[in-house]
Amino acid sequence: MSGSDESASKNPGTESSSAAGPHAEPHSESFRGRLNWLRAGVLGANDGIVSTAGLVVGVAAASTSTQALFTAGSAGVAAGAISMAVGEYVSVSTQRDSERALLAKERRELLEDPEYELHELAANYRAKGLSAETALKAAEELTAHDAFTAHADVELGIDPKELTNPWSAAGSSALAFVLGALLPMLAILLPPVSWRIPVTVATVLVALALTGTISARLGGSPRMRAALRVVIGGALAMGITYCVGQLAGVVVG
Repeated sequence: MSGSDESASKNPGTESSSAAGPHAEPHSESFRGRLNWLRAGVLGANDGIVSTAGLVVGVAAASTSTQALFTAGSAGVAAGAISMAVGEYVSVSTQRDSERALLAKERRELLEDPEYELHELAANYRAKGLSAETALKAAEELTAHDAFTAHADVELGIDPKELTNPWSAAGSSALAFVLGALLPMLAILLPPVSWRIPVTVATVLVALALTGTISARLGGSPRMRAALRVVIGGALAMGITYCVGQLAGVVVG
């Protein structure tokens, strides 16, 4: 057996990991970006569930009218989705404007004093643990390849090719809210009048436990604690709006 064959037999994972390449590990910036979007979608759906459930349970406590429930619930879903979309659009637009300003400043500095920027890049790599010689070599090679992208990544933590789209963020946020809101809407409208509130409460608490678990799994945090947090919060929201609905029904009645 040759030396290379013997080495391969002793380390069977070496060849496969080498062949898989750097893309075998899902730790790229794009993967983290997709993970953040997924987490935001889960949280948006959670908001839709809690806010809509609180609204329809409060109305159901004051009135048995299906039309009133449908009208109030539909208005709440529309208002919530629009609010989520506008808030996300403004937030992401502000973030993107800041990123663009930083990138423009970095591009200007590269044009005005490339030598200084080269040594600044090398200093950043030294701060990450590389030796002075290796850091300078890496900075020179990256500068020759794409100086702007290298500086944006190391100094600013920004990928110039993957700036967040505020329209996409707004649409995703609104859609997640609507999908979450549909659950309490169906749960309150479909059962008989006497079963509306119990079915809605049970359905919503199960859904919140699920979204809390998914969110915790995506974030790598304890699942039970996260699920309990959202379940207790949702239960409190529905309990408070139920009491408000009961009080309003008595006053109006």
